[in-house]
Amino acid sequence: MLEIDIPKKELWDTKTQQFINFEGSTLRLEHSLVSLSKWEMKYKTPFLTKKEKSREETLYYIKCMTLTQNVKEITYECLTQDNISDINAYISDPMTATTIKSRQASTRGHGEIVTAEIIYYWMTALSIPFECQKWHLNRLFMLIQVCSIKSQPPKKMNRRQALSKNAALNAARKQKYNTRG
Repeated sequence: MLEIDIPKKELWDTKTQQFINFEGSTLRLEHSLVSLSKWEMKYKTPFLTKKEKSREETLYYIKCMTLTQNVKEITYECLTQDNISDINAYISDPMTATTIKSRQASTRGHGEIVTAEIIYYWMTALSIPFECQKWHLNRLFMLIQVCSIKSQPPKKMNRRQALSKNAALNAARKQKYNTRG
């Protein structure tokens, strides 16, 4: 979870032609499958693309991430560039110590467009409980990758590896039993 402090500000309302005093606020945010799902429900397009989001789309995603109750609309308009940078850094944070070195381990890629429903499918197929939908999205992706890797059968050894392994076992047995073969 990320807490963002939005400083107080004086704004000009063009409709009423008056100054508005914003007293500042604190938002609690969570980048999760739930927030991704809400955003995709409104825009009906995948969120996890390289396509840059408009300011409206970005602010709506921040609204979807918001855990704080009863937030006034003006609060989102008062986000500073530093607030946005902090939010983007939080979204990019892996949120886990686990790393996967194999390139084949990636759940994303292979040209598949990843949407909330695809992620829910992965969770269902890998028996990941739905309570994980509230986790940081990058942490959930890592869990999906780990479950996917761990659920695969072990790779078969090729002929050379099998011969090498058998030779090592035979050598160890010869030495253990003090024989020549």
